Amino acid sequence: MHELTKVPSTRRPDLHVATEGEFKGWRTWIRDSFESHIGPFWHKIEDDGSVRSAFRVEKKHLNGSGNVHGGCFMAFADYCLFAIATHELDGPAVTTNFACDFLDAAREGELVECTGEVSRAGGSLIFLRGKLTSAGRPLFTFSGTIKRVKRKPAVQANA
Repeated sequence: MHELTKVPSTRRPDLHVATEGEFKGWRTWIRDSFESHIGPFWHKIEDDGSVRSAFRVEKKHLNGSGNVHGGCFMAFADYCLFAIATHELDGPAVTTNFACDFLDAAREGELVECTGEVSRAGGSLIFLRGKLTSAGRPLFTFSGTIKRVKRKPAVQANA
């Protein structure tokens, strides 16, 4: 994946933009080893400022029944929380609450997309909700809370 991406800015060296393929022009973060392993997951900012996220279902995303594994939907939705909150985030943050409903299954080859919104953004908490769909078919709904966190100073080795 990394040979197909470029880094858009020195401010966010972990944010990469696809330079070719189905997701050309879409963004992904590469700092999270787990997401990089199970993804790739992508997001883009639409002309109206809204954020859309997506991934193409591969065999590695499937459970024993041939449907997208519920854990994959949940991991993608967590990725989407941060993508949706992109205009609100100015630094590190963590998910503090997550709730979801499974509505339908997705299969290999399908494009799973997410749209959502920030319900409320306060001083330290951001409340969000979203929906995963495939070809307009609702698959999964979720809501979550992100907490902005302050960076801790680096620990000195001989301090």
